[in-house]
Formats: sequence, structure tokens, C-alpha cells
Amino acid sequence: MGIEKLSFSPRPLGVKKAEGQPAGSKASSEWTCDDHFGQIKCRISSFRMRYKVNPGLYAIGEPDRESDIFVTANYKLSFDILRRELRGLNAWIIVLDTKGINVWCAAGKGTFGTNELINRIKKVNLDNVVSHKRIIIPQLGAVGVNARIIQQRTGFRVYFGPVCAKDIPAYIRAGYVKTPEMRLVRFNMLDRLVLTPMEINPAMKKFPFFGLIVLILFGIQPSGLLFKDAWEGGLPFLIFGLMSVFIGAFITPLLLPFIPFRSFAVKGWLTGIIAVFALMKGIELSYYKSLLPLVAAYIFFPLASSYIALQFTGSTTFTSMSGVKKELKIGVPVYLTATALSLLILIIYKLSQWRVI
Repeated sequence: MGIEKLSFSPRPLGVKKAEGQPAGSKASSEWTCDDHFGQIKCRISSFRMRYKVNPGLYAIGEPDRESDIFVTANYKLSFDILRRELRGLNAWIIVLDTKGINVWCAAGKGTFGTNELINRIKKVNLDNVVSHKRIIIPQLGAVGVNARIIQQRTGFRVYFGPVCAKDIPAYIRAGYVKTPEMRLVRFNMLDRLVLTPMEINPAMKKFPFFGLIVLILFGIQPSGLLFKDAWEGGLPFLIFGLMSVFIGAFITPLLLPFIPFRSFAVKGWLTGIIAVFALMKGIELSYYKSLLPLVAAYIFFPLASSYIALQFTGSTTFTSMSGVKKELKIGVPVYLTATALSLLILIIYKLSQWRVI
């Protein structure tokens, strides 16, 4: 459901509409088929970069001056999940302009932050909307929000709500007190599985370029580019390439807590080396009549899995910004060196085939 399909209600009594702001715009807590389809699209493609709602004030149910105020990002899936979990409640939602980024990531980037919240409170004239001074922010947005400054400049006291929106009704019933479970960030196998399509998709977009290089490298001969040589020599490497994507973008994230070491790069390399070893046993490689392509495969493909697995750091709760920077600082030179070395080995292999060396 695009934001333009929301059913807008008349301006609530006592609410002064800010300039250009649809104050009290009414949003349903029920999802439509478009909402479900949008969720799938943003899980599997770059569509999520354009999946936004307009920042502003929205009404769920029939809120009044005593109703709770919840804050979220203008990434539409964040907004949709929140409004769905408010089913049966009368509440206000303030949507911040986070440039279409979810709460947690936007808080780290600063767009879900103190200044944006203060500005949005003023734009929607929140003092005229409610009689209380309580505003509820998701716990994962806490890193970007200075509660003391917000209270000093707006008069609203910030409450940091549960990690998961589904716990909001229980949180309200408990008198705005979180249980230990409500504070816990879960990242179980199902949570990781949902995120893997967005890791597989960008990797597979680069695969045709990789495949073209492989086919040209194995197909080129002094007499020209031979299709048979390209296919017979390149096919095992294409299979290894697909395996690297599968291992790095799917298996490693899925088994993340069970793979030794904290480093994502090392985790991806370990699963990659095991997969290459297992695949070597199942693929007919007698075509090469040389160990050089096999050496190149053992060097390149586990590190390709490692590189792809390292991309998952942006989706997980297991990492910190400093940790990711450290891994990249060490990993990138290793990846570049290994790629160059693998390519050099394959060039030496081709030259030996042509009896140049």
C-alpha cells in the first residue's frame, strides 16, 4: 500500500495543522495485498531504497488528546510494522524523515536523531495534539536520540519502548515498563533467513561479469576464442562461483552463530574452503591436466565467499562500526591480493598450454 492510498481523515479537534503537513492523516492498522507485496519486493530487491512514506503525523484508530505517541522512520516497512502492531489501539504516529532508511540504521547515520525529532514535533504542533508530555521511541533508535535535549527543547519526555513492535501492547499494559525480554535484541535463524535475499541479489547481479571473464579466459587460444574450450574449462569455475554466492550470502548468514570466530570474513572463508574442498570431490577436473587451475580455485573462491559474507555485517546485530572498519581494513587488501594472484596463476596456466613457458 503506497502512502497515497492511505485514507485521510479530517483534522482532529484541537489540532492545528502545520504548513504543508497532513496533520492527523489516518492510517489503517490493517495490511492490504499491496502492503504484503511491497514487503516481499523490498526484501528481495533495491525497491527498498524507494519504499517510503511521507514524514508527518498519522492517526491509528480514533486517537484523542490522551492517546500515546509513537515515533518511527519513513522507511515504509518500519511504518507498516508499527501500525500493524497498534491494531485495536488508538494512537498517534510521528514519522521522521530518515531518507527511507529503517530506524536502527537511520539512528546510526543520524537521520533518526535528536534534531529531526525536535523539528518534527514543532512542525506537527504536537502540543496541540495531546495533553500529555510522553513520546515513545523504539529502543533501536536510542543511539541517535538525546532524550534530555528533546525534553529541554520541547517539553516532551522520551520513553524508549520495546525492541519489537509486537511487544507494544504489553508494554502499555505494564505501565510503560519493559520486561527484560522486551529489551532483548533477537537475531535468530528465521530473522537471518529473511535477510539473505538482499545478500544474494547484489552478488548475482555481478555474476554475469564474472562468468564472462571466466569464459574468455578459458576460451581464448592463439587461434581465437573457442567456445568448446571456454565451456569445458570455464564450467567448473562457474559452478565454484555460484557456490561462493550460495555459501557467502546464504549458508554463512544462516549458520552465523555456529561458525567459529567472531570475524565475518573468517566465518565466510571457513565455510568457503569446506565447500570448495567438497565440490572438488564431486566435479570432474581431469580436463585441466594441471594443478594450477585447482590452486587458483582454492585461493580465490573461499575468499570470494568471505567477501560476500562480510557484506552481511550491515544487516546483523552482531557487529559494531569499529569492528566492520577493522575487518575491511584487513580484508580488502587480502581480497585484492588473492584475486590478482589467482588471475596470475591462470594466466601462467594458459601460457603453459600454449607452450610459451
